[in-house]
Amino acid sequence: MSATTPPVTRTHSASVPDSVRLSFPHLVRSEWIKLRSIRSTIWCYAILAVLTIGMAVLLGAYVVSPDNAPQDVANGSFVSINTTGVSLSALVVGVLGVLIITGEYGTGQVRSTFTADPRRTGVILAKATVLALTTFVVSVVSTWIGVVLSALLLASDGTSPQIGDPSVFMPILGSSVYVTLLALLAYGIGLFVRSSAGGIAITLGILLVLPVILSLVAGLLNAEWIGDVFKFLPDQAGSQLFAYPYTGADAGPTSGVVLNGWGGFGVLAAEVLVVGALALTVARRRDV
Repeated sequence: MSATTPPVTRTHSASVPDSVRLSFPHLVRSEWIKLRSIRSTIWCYAILAVLTIGMAVLLGAYVVSPDNAPQDVANGSFVSINTTGVSLSALVVGVLGVLIITGEYGTGQVRSTFTADPRRTGVILAKATVLALTTFVVSVVSTWIGVVLSALLLASDGTSPQIGDPSVFMPILGSSVYVTLLALLAYGIGLFVRSSAGGIAITLGILLVLPVILSLVAGLLNAEWIGDVFKFLPDQAGSQLFAYPYTGADAGPTSGVVLNGWGGFGVLAAEVLVVGALALTVARRRDV
């Protein structure tokens, strides 16, 4: 006599009732708990703060403005003192942005993360939101601590920059916006490749290697169009966010493509959105 086995109905893991799905605020809270629980995150933000404050204090102590320098020169020097460390901070947040997502792929925790939000869009956007807000806040606080300390050091030498002037205030604030956008760009790259080594290599390659290659090629071929393409790289376009708008003879080049602060912001934000949208689409279509 043979026994018959009743058919087994398979249920897809994504078939989760709407009533048990986490809302976006709950997803953000969950990602915030994960973010502050990771040791690498704490170290990256600590390095970001030390670099930002340390560079501002170091330059504020040793950079001396010429006697009777015009106010425009004093303001520009002050902005430069407080944004020089951004190039180093960008590398730190680039690594952090990649690790924040690839770390979950490496440990397999991403499976439980996507189980909490089977559609994946909410949790991916929640992680990006937490990364952006935390990076911006840490950068702003660190930057303005450096601003206060460097201003005190410069005041002892008789230099008085106009911190409240929009031409000074906006580039300093723009440096934090730039760092935040780079963190999101790195996050999108990490989500796309799912590999810590690969994501970090691509991010650092875009920030460090690609500008050098394009600059060398443009110089060798004397091709102005390559120089224009060079200005649309993430670091080059984003650097306009914290560039002091000199006037007159110090205004800089006017030939070829010229981006101002808002133009640089638009280019970098568009690149972040394109990379993020592509990574999100791929993440939703593949298995894990």
